[in-house]
Amino acid sequence: MTAQLTNAQARRIALAAQGLGRRPSGAVTMRQVQGVLDRVAQFQIDSVNVAVRAHYMPLFARLGPYDRALLERAGNTAPRRVFEFWGHAASLIDVNLQPALRFRMAEHADRPWHAMQRILAAQPELPSKVMGQIAERGPLTAREVDHEQERTPGGWWNWSEVKSALEWLFYTGELTSAGRNSQFERRYDLPRRVLPAAVMATPTPTVEESRLQLVRRAAQALGVGTEACFADYFRTDRTGTRQAIATLVSTGELEPVGVRGWDRPTYLWHEAARPRKLAVDALVSPFDSLVFERRRLLDLFGIHYRIGLYTPVEQRVHGYYVYLFVMDAGIAARVDLKADRAASTLRVQAAWLEPEAPEEETAARLAAELRRMAAWLGLADVRVLPVGTLSAALARH
Repeated sequence: MTAQLTNAQARRIALAAQGLGRRPSGAVTMRQVQGVLDRVAQFQIDSVNVAVRAHYMPLFARLGPYDRALLERAGNTAPRRVFEFWGHAASLIDVNLQPALRFRMAEHADRPWHAMQRILAAQPELPSKVMGQIAERGPLTAREVDHEQERTPGGWWNWSEVKSALEWLFYTGELTSAGRNSQFERRYDLPRRVLPAAVMATPTPTVEESRLQLVRRAAQALGVGTEACFADYFRTDRTGTRQAIATLVSTGELEPVGVRGWDRPTYLWHEAARPRKLAVDALVSPFDSLVFERRRLLDLFGIHYRIGLYTPVEQRVHGYYVYLFVMDAGIAARVDLKADRAASTLRVQAAWLEPEAPEEETAARLAAELRRMAAWLGLADVRVLPVGTLSAALARH
């Protein structure tokens, strides 16, 4: 018979698999950063910097206050532990997965976007010229690469043709990122000068082997999930994901299970912890791997989650850039946060209590976590605006 899980059990499994509720008591070390990376495999990147850039937040949620220089070191200096590429989206990804993503680079090479097709047709020598600049002078940002082309008017980002060529070479794996500068611009360089020699020497797996590796890491990171959950984690195609799941079931790495209230075939990672209780106080950003797949979030926690960032002002419900507050084995609140750096204040633009969450306990624990976050960001104060169903109780704490 197929094993059955309650929704509460599935929630605890999912949270434990993501490394929530395991904060260290002392100063955070690179070993602990590596431990989170081993679990979640990637930290999504986003350019929005309302409170803190998205890729820094998952480590804070799991480890508490840590020196952000640890993540900078992991991505910007040898031996690099993460590299930038397309996983779930643009992400800092476990560098050991680079060989498994080479098939995606090859796919990009076969399918240049429309504007890039025009550039390649008109200037087929441009990519090699750009590569020559990087080889001679790299690592370089797009602005630092010498070029004669004027910016093309009317484009979404108004990219120059050289910028397009750089992005094309990045997508196809001919170039990689040596990190970002203080303006968050990507610094392009040759992979052999960035990636560990052992990674570069790893033979390229087949497409099937690559998808199997990615789905395996997705299942490990999620603990419990459906085909859609596992496919979404690294954006693997559904047919290939289905085949990988079948292989993992045959090897015993995935176990078919039922989750009460779920109407889709579901699978449990064979080594997933099954805690009976969790003690979690964590602010989860809109781009955290816990919340990648929104239907999974709804099935697990009963949360219909939208960031607000991409929603017209008049249609926003909870705010502009909304974090979820995970408390023990549930989601207790949502907060719209902004770092007012000029005033050295973390502003809670709105605070909303989730149904069934205890108001005073949630307010007290969330207030403590907000103070920890403010101190981590170097902000002296937390201010709560009178917006939302939790704001009054939160302000009292």
